[in-house]
Amino acid sequence: MASLAVAQNKEAPTKKLYCWNDNGQRVCSDSLPAEAVGRAREEINAKSGMRTGEVARELTEQERAQADAEHAQLQADLAAQETRRRTEQAMLLSYRTEEELRRVFNERVGIVDNNIKTARYNVVSLRDGLVSLLQVAGDRELANKPAAEKTVDTIRLRHATLVRQRALQSSFERQRAELDVEIADIMRRYREMKGATVPAASGAAAVDPSSTPAPVKQ
Repeated sequence: MASLAVAQNKEAPTKKLYCWNDNGQRVCSDSLPAEAVGRAREEINAKSGMRTGEVARELTEQERAQADAEHAQLQADLAAQETRRRTEQAMLLSYRTEEELRRVFNERVGIVDNNIKTARYNVVSLRDGLVSLLQVAGDRELANKPAAEKTVDTIRLRHATLVRQRALQSSFERQRAELDVEIADIMRRYREMKGATVPAASGAAAVDPSSTPAPVKQ
């Protein structure tokens, strides 16, 4: 009988205290009321007074949806990174020499550089045209004559086009900078995979060494 009593004593669960905030006041109880189920709370050993656990508050429907969306985005990003890693690895192994890989990069650099050159030309041309139109309108204003409606409309259109072209130029220049980083990273990994020794002075953005201009002598 004594041993049975001891066994039953061991099996008896340890009582818990639940503590949560209710309208700014801390409330503790040995039972959890229904209205407190979704609230953040602490679980405390009733005998020792030590905290044994903590439960975060229940998320709202919007918060759960946001958390699910963030988790899904994270999984998609991880999958994209893995796909990119495998694709790039296969791509790098398909080139027999570094020069073959360089030629691919030279083509991409040429396209982006041409886009930048064209955008810069368009910005200068649009700006010069806009300055001329503003000069014409200003001269008429100084002569106490209103600017022609067609001129005003053209100025507005030219200005809006100039703003868009500047944004496009900035986008192309950003692509060029990102491409330099991408090239440096891929060339480094290509050399590592091929077991090549790379000189420490190799430039990250130097896709084609023959295209690098010689330094100007002072």
